[in-house]
Amino acid sequence: MSDVYIVAGGIHPFGRTPERSGLDQGVFAVRQALSQAGLDWNDIQFAYGGSDAAGNADTMVSKLGLTGLQFINVANGCATGGSAMFGAYTSIKSGEYDLGIAVGFDKHPRGAFDPKPAEWGLPDWYGETGLMLTTQFFAMKIQRYMADYGISRETLGRVAEKAFRNGARTAHAWRREPVDLETILSAPMVSDPFTKFMFCSPAEGAVALIFASGKKVRELGLPPVKLRAACVRSRPAGSFEVFSPSLDIDRGKSPTTIVSEAAYEMAGLGPDDIDIAQLQDTECGAEIMHMEENGFCAPGAQSEWLANGWSEIGGRLPVNTDGGCLACGEPIGASGLRQVYENFLHCSNRAGDRQVEGARIGYSHVYGAPGVSAVAIVEG
Repeated sequence: MSDVYIVAGGIHPFGRTPERSGLDQGVFAVRQALSQAGLDWNDIQFAYGGSDAAGNADTMVSKLGLTGLQFINVANGCATGGSAMFGAYTSIKSGEYDLGIAVGFDKHPRGAFDPKPAEWGLPDWYGETGLMLTTQFFAMKIQRYMADYGISRETLGRVAEKAFRNGARTAHAWRREPVDLETILSAPMVSDPFTKFMFCSPAEGAVALIFASGKKVRELGLPPVKLRAACVRSRPAGSFEVFSPSLDIDRGKSPTTIVSEAAYEMAGLGPDDIDIAQLQDTECGAEIMHMEENGFCAPGAQSEWLANGWSEIGGRLPVNTDGGCLACGEPIGASGLRQVYENFLHCSNRAGDRQVEGARIGYSHVYGAPGVSAVAIVEG
């Protein structure tokens, strides 16, 4: 079994780029990563790639080069990027390959995501009642959490305020202007309790990461970041996830809880060892709930965390340091890899004026429908 390292990363800015297709954005990110590592496309032995709305990732070989490499397309909802990375991780860890790439890109049309019930094994009535609207589902889910644990709308607003403040310091972010708490809370309501500033938007963008074995790292002479854990899990019995048509009376763990436990065990670490975290924040409530589900705080303690700035850059545990989905938007294929890319930057001291001082262990978590979570832990 081989250790696995990230040796380079490339990113196409998120947001809207009308002059460039989603596929071309993916090619841009791959070429940037190759250039950073001093490699050619001919050097890459395998690739995993994903896109939800911008075509099959493997078609980028027509632009990068017809080398005959193994290229696997990945589709796993919002966890597509994390799943592509898991494929790259296991391919190298098994000893089958020494050098490969994971790439994710997307180019979503304007407006909300438009999933169809039949595509998720659900009857038409589920969509007719509005439950396919993720804005409605996540609003209902956080309403319950707020009632159970005393989370206020102000705490939700502080998540968004932090996101836009961090996004203003991030070159690849879409939303790059700070928004104050009062503006966030008084903005038009989308789905109670969320205002328009509390949701992310479908977007465009791409990320590519190059992975190598320990042997290849020594040959290349590149400064690596070790991938200590990469795990993917689906929903267990009793969990209540997006596109679930019912809620069990006997509640079980969430897919995020079980994947985080597996990742900590694989890495030989615990929540207290993490220096920086990127958590799925499709909306403000997601970051709050995922802080608990990934083991970083007790349920309800998020209010104290946000009020005291503990999840800010420079705080106890910086969370979503590039602004997360709220500031970057969510191109489904790229989003999970963006999180790992951000930790790669910090753990190799390349994050510029948002650098988390002393960041050595980075944690990333992505969640997708209909209840799939992926976690990666890196060490610089």
